[in-house]
Amino acid sequence: MQGESVDAYPRTVPEAARGAVRRVTVVGEDVLHRACREVADIGSPELGRLVDDMFATLHVCEGAGLAANQVGVDLALFVWDCTDEWGVRHVGHLANPVLDDLPAARRSLAEEAEGCLSVPGPYRVVPRPDHAVARGVDKDGRELVIEGQGYFARCLQHEADHLLGRLYLDRLARRERASALREMADLRDGVFARRAARAGELGK
Repeated sequence: MQGESVDAYPRTVPEAARGAVRRVTVVGEDVLHRACREVADIGSPELGRLVDDMFATLHVCEGAGLAANQVGVDLALFVWDCTDEWGVRHVGHLANPVLDDLPAARRSLAEEAEGCLSVPGPYRVVPRPDHAVARGVDKDGRELVIEGQGYFARCLQHEADHLLGRLYLDRLARRERASALREMADLRDGVFARRAARAGELGK
C-alpha cells in the first residue's frame, strides 16, 4: 500500500468508505483530452476529499485506477487499487507524478488487453513497457517513488497518460480506434447500469 508492504488491508479501502461517488467522464469530453494542472493545494481538506471520492468511484466502477480528470477535475492526480498477475494488491494515490525514462535493459514490451472506465465496454491490446517507476507526492506532501511490474506497471502508465490528456485509444491505429468506439456505443448503457446498481448495493 502506497509504496509500503503490509500483511493485510481492508477489501474496501478506508478512503472509498468515506468518499462519495462522482460521475465518470467519457471519451470526447474536453477535460479528458488536455493536460491536467499541477496539484498546488497539497495538504488541503479539499484534496483529501477528492482522493476519497476518487477511491469511492473506483470501487463502485470496479476499476484498477482512476485519474482526476476522469471525475471532471483537471488536476495531476491518480489513485489505484489493483492486483497484479502475481497476486499482489497495490493501493495508493500520487499527485504530480512523473514517470522515469527507464533504459531498455530494465524493461521489455508487453502486449496485453487494456480497458478504461472512460471508454466503457471495449478492451484492446496496447503495447506498453512491463516496468514503470513513478515519482510524486501523496495528498499530504510526502515524497513517493512507486515501482511497478507487469499489470501494475501498465496501470501506472495508463493513469499517467490520462494526466497528459491521452486515452489508450490514442495509442491504437485509426481503424482499431474506430472499432473500439463502435463497440463502446453498443456496450456503454449496460456498463452504466451495472455501475448504478453496484452504487446502490454499496449505499453510494
